[in-house]
Amino acid sequence: MNKPRIDQDIVTRSVDQRVGELLGRMTLAEKIGQMNQVHSDGAGVDHLRGSIQSGRIGSVINEVDVETVNELQRIAVEESRLGIPLLIGRDVIHGFKTVMPIPLGQAATWNPEIVREAARAAACEAAASGVNWTFAPMIDISRDPRWGRIAESFGEDAHLTSALGAAMIRGFQGDKLTGRDSIAACAKHFAGYGACESGRDYAATNIPENELRNVYLPPFKAAVDAGVCSVMTSFSDLDGVPATANEFLLQQVLRDEWDFDGLVVSDWDSVRQLAIHGLTENDKASALAAVTAGVDMEMVGESYLHHLAELINEGRVDESMIDAMVSRILRVKVSLGLFEHPYTDPSTLPAIANADVMETARKAALQSVVLLKNDQQVLPLSSQQLKSLAIIGPLADAPYEQLGTWVFDGDERLSVTPLRAICDLIGESVNVRYVRAMKTSRSRASDEFDEAQQIALESDATILFLGEESILSGEAHCRADIDLPGDQADLVRHVAVPGKPVIAVIMAGRPLTLTNVLDHLDAILYAWHPGTMGGAAIADLLFGVESPSGKLPVTFPKMVGQIPIYYNQKNTGKPPSPETTVNIDSIDARAPQTSFGMTAFHLDAGYEPLFVFGHGLSYAEFEYRKLQLESPQIQLGDTLRVSAELTNRGEVAADEVVQCYIRDLIGSVTRPVKELKDFRRVRLVPGETREVTFELPTDKLAFHGRGGGSVVEPGAFHVWVGGTSETELRGEFRVISPTDEA
Repeated sequence: MNKPRIDQDIVTRSVDQRVGELLGRMTLAEKIGQMNQVHSDGAGVDHLRGSIQSGRIGSVINEVDVETVNELQRIAVEESRLGIPLLIGRDVIHGFKTVMPIPLGQAATWNPEIVREAARAAACEAAASGVNWTFAPMIDISRDPRWGRIAESFGEDAHLTSALGAAMIRGFQGDKLTGRDSIAACAKHFAGYGACESGRDYAATNIPENELRNVYLPPFKAAVDAGVCSVMTSFSDLDGVPATANEFLLQQVLRDEWDFDGLVVSDWDSVRQLAIHGLTENDKASALAAVTAGVDMEMVGESYLHHLAELINEGRVDESMIDAMVSRILRVKVSLGLFEHPYTDPSTLPAIANADVMETARKAALQSVVLLKNDQQVLPLSSQQLKSLAIIGPLADAPYEQLGTWVFDGDERLSVTPLRAICDLIGESVNVRYVRAMKTSRSRASDEFDEAQQIALESDATILFLGEESILSGEAHCRADIDLPGDQADLVRHVAVPGKPVIAVIMAGRPLTLTNVLDHLDAILYAWHPGTMGGAAIADLLFGVESPSGKLPVTFPKMVGQIPIYYNQKNTGKPPSPETTVNIDSIDARAPQTSFGMTAFHLDAGYEPLFVFGHGLSYAEFEYRKLQLESPQIQLGDTLRVSAELTNRGEVAADEVVQCYIRDLIGSVTRPVKELKDFRRVRLVPGETREVTFELPTDKLAFHGRGGGSVVEPGAFHVWVGGTSETELRGEFRVISPTDEA
């Protein structure tokens, strides 16, 4: 290819100078063209050639053939008037060819470093196809497991999501944006999308500003602080104003309060959808609403392309506003080094699915799996003690399904399935018998159940691979019933053999309600959709090569009627307790109607979830002791050091995720019963004791107060350190103001 035309004088200037130089040479049509992102749909070059030559396209989405991408870039830099390269966007959500665990699974690692490594690997592979912009991370707080996109989230907690979202951004964007293996990240969906009513995608969200600022916005602020290049608006509305036209979100919060100077892009066709919401009359009015709110680039739809010039000519949009938006788009392109290096040479990047990438995928999967239950320590299994093993279920050998949602480019041929990995690990010393039992996870036919039951009876142990196919979670794949789909519960009951271990490995894109199978299973490994190397990780965990170390990033309800249920709820004026709740079956017939002594709970479910946030068992036995606070009180602006002793009383080396929670006991607005404030992954060998210390500066205790703005209020606090949100190792301290001390 010819060398792209580059004004060397522009190259040597600062980013802002270079952007200003380019902007000064642009016509209005070329400016509007930069604000237009189009869908390639794999149709090749010709249908885009003319628009690129005339400067009517600033970005192309969903083109991953590197030769096509290079030709599109060649047209842009050599045949358009100004030679401005294209942003090539793609949903690189949790891997590219090599697929990592779904983001919710990555959240279960509670390990920002492995999340960063996974994103780094994905960026390298995507960059080799010419992609330079991904629409990740999704950092919507997700408290409703019915929502299909909970799979794409980091769970229900703002602190955990903030830490992992920032790590993913660092992974995608690398040490330098100009690196050939760096791609621009995009924090989405701004904001509140995870609170959609009834867990239905695209539905309305109604979030009070106090809740919005204390729960849903902090991960986006963390993304901005981490240097994220772009932000995407939500499909949903927020208190009646769709996010794509929401000036409060995009102007007041994002631009004015947070000083974000990056690119804001709409979600797919969400500008034109403003009219479908009923906010605007037509595409022209939608373009006006979105551009006025602060959306710099329209993803598909072309309402900007067709109507912005007219709106400017009518005086309804000032061209200076367009200049500011185009400047932000150009700044991303300059920062990525696209003017100097618009073309992709895959040979200069690491090979796809190389050994390091596969090891990252294995390690991420290994740390993501959560041991929910392990009665009588039936796990780990021993290949020396087993003569026969039954492997049953539709997901034991399903290389595509283990990849999960958002895997447009994932290569299922790379997948190591659990069946294959188990056979490779234990060799021929154990007689492994496999029955799929169900064609898909949704099947109602039970033709193979008797065969499955027979091999379970004849085997020393049974491993069931259950869950939901990848298509049952993700965007627009929400479920009202989140039990195991199809006849899987019946399959569990068929193969549950008294006296023989029955272990379930569950692969899913969300928490499932497992109450109807829990008592039939001796152990449960929750593997989410674990990605390419999921089978290898699962085999190592089943047979004790490694100990499970994942912790739940989201609460598991007993039944759908408990939703929303999350650990950092409010106390209410009538908090539930074992002494103040009753079971529906214990109520006498014709019992008198009374509310005396009653509290906030469900008669048929109680008040506790099935599994709490932060839960996750280990093959080791961890003991927490000696919680110590450096001082019983700290002054505003100071830092409190909190420590506890952690000992591995077990017989194997293992990782433990140590969690630190606080409660602000009295506030000008009511505060949650617990809030995660820090966490640390610690590895201990048998018998080892280590002091784990957390630092709590008082600004970590801040919240959005009644009068507006972030405040830290003096008063009493509780602090906990432990391996789950249910930990009881608690201390107390006070925050005082300088005047109190005086």
